[in-house]
Amino acid sequence: MRNARPLALALILASVGIATAHAQDEDPRGPRRTRIALGPQLVPSYPGSDSYDVRPFLDVSRTRGDIPFAFEAPDESGGLPLLTKGRFQIGPAFGFEGRRRGREVGGALPDVGFTVELGGFAQYAVTDAVRVRVEARQGIGGHKGLIANISGDYVMRDADRWLFSIGPRLTLSNSRYNRAFFGVAPADAAASGLPAYTADGGLQAVGATAGLLRQLTPSWGVYGYTKYDRLVGDPGGSPLVREFGSRNQLSGGLALTYTFGAGVR
Repeated sequence: MRNARPLALALILASVGIATAHAQDEDPRGPRRTRIALGPQLVPSYPGSDSYDVRPFLDVSRTRGDIPFAFEAPDESGGLPLLTKGRFQIGPAFGFEGRRRGREVGGALPDVGFTVELGGFAQYAVTDAVRVRVEARQGIGGHKGLIANISGDYVMRDADRWLFSIGPRLTLSNSRYNRAFFGVAPADAAASGLPAYTADGGLQAVGATAGLLRQLTPSWGVYGYTKYDRLVGDPGGSPLVREFGSRNQLSGGLALTYTFGAGVR
């Protein structure tokens, strides 16, 4: 989650989901348990930035009885599986990207507005310890581009007592996305003092993410992650990145978790 508005939306969705869960508690797998994680995260102010913003880090997970909470990577978009067939799942995905103001890149380039990103995901558990996931999201307003993430995670865990995950990341984006954040239009070049630059679509970044969740008591725990991306291709060669930003994109978050529901003592 990358903005205060996503936090409000997520809380509304969580409330609806928890209310639905209470109506479905009669289940042979046992009563419902819910875990909420909330804290701050530090993320680049916009793609390619060398400055950082503090934004909400929020996660809501649910399970039943003694079944461990399903693994979710800390950097994946929001969404729930709508279809599960064996180890394969698909469902909707939604994300958010904060705005980039013209003053953050010298004052002579246009703003890129706050963007809601809607799309879907598909994931497959190769084994109990290895999961691969692909998601793609279309920007509504703001950058209006298409962005996709390909990820793999190796997961070590002791039920819900602790969980550690680590894995590679690939980010791809189309030309509309890249031109919004990394391009310099000919009409803006003279005023900005930068060369005109056309950023075509393709591979945007390569990186890795690691996450750790530790239960301290039956109710309380901690959840943290760190992520590194390296801009490559046309985004990595952008004069905007060289002059005002960085090819190295770091982020991380730390949250408290609270688990509640029947059977939690």
